[in-house]
Amino acid sequence: MTRPLVVFTDTTDLDPAPGRALLERAGAATMLLDLPAAPGTTREFPAGAEAAVALVVGYARIDAEVLDHLPQVRCIATMSAGVDMVDLDAARDRGIWVVNLVDAATEEVAAHALSLMLALERGLRDSWAVTAAGGWTEDVAAVPRRLSGLTLGLFGYGRIARRLAEIAAPTFGAVIAHDPFVAESDGLVELVDRESLLARSDVLSVHLPLAPETVGAIGAEAFAAMRPGASLINVSRGELVDSAALGAALDAGTLRGAALDVLDGEPPVADHPLRDDPRVLVTPHVAFLSDGSLEHYTLDPARTIVEWLSTGTLPRAVVAGERGVALL
Repeated sequence: MTRPLVVFTDTTDLDPAPGRALLERAGAATMLLDLPAAPGTTREFPAGAEAAVALVVGYARIDAEVLDHLPQVRCIATMSAGVDMVDLDAARDRGIWVVNLVDAATEEVAAHALSLMLALERGLRDSWAVTAAGGWTEDVAAVPRRLSGLTLGLFGYGRIARRLAEIAAPTFGAVIAHDPFVAESDGLVELVDRESLLARSDVLSVHLPLAPETVGAIGAEAFAAMRPGASLINVSRGELVDSAALGAALDAGTLRGAALDVLDGEPPVADHPLRDDPRVLVTPHVAFLSDGSLEHYTLDPARTIVEWLSTGTLPRAVVAGERGVALL
């Protein structure tokens, strides 16, 4: 019996070796490609790739053209919670299962978001600069705000935002959230409409999925509606925030600062204006990172593929494909 082929579509900052080893121990064959993430880039497929029945996807763009080159694919597992790199309509039309990575780094991303907002609100970068320059208390110019007097707003209220609410609630005076898909509060937050969220939040933390309708969701209109002197946190996707509008809001004094773990066009260009803006803290998309999360990121997509190869179905999927026969 020919071993079913699973293709890892691209090389990311995660080591594919553990996932490939898990699949090969289970009886599958694997292949590593280097498909690009950027649109309009030529894709090359080595001989034999057309036999792939499943894909493990990092950042590679999986659209109808790719799926036409890989006509036997019936299952796609992403190495992230987001699935914006996959053309879901094309997958649905072909009866392909699409499964994302759930809860691999909920704890880490929530903790990173809280760390960013505390660093921003407490002015840690300026304080570090003072001590590095040989100064001390009297050389610190900015006076931080008392956190217990601030309202934390969560734009989106999924798993990560809920965990953030749990750990941030004892620190902030109030926690509010807006999510059109959440109808009832869990008691941790006050659910509000979008206008109230923007108007009331002293610290606004973005937790939206990236989709065509959410690109630039935090733009000039949103910044104009925000409470004067608010700060912005983004640990979700860079494209959710209009970078030019953010810079303009900082220049106008509408915002006191921003802290971002993501930028548009990752990896962002070397001269991206937010990289070294003194009003912005930027970390290099590491909110997910820990020894525990890395195990999930490298192994869980492969485990999902093994389950599908063994049963022909999956109990949880972003797109439910056609039930198939076991291939292992």
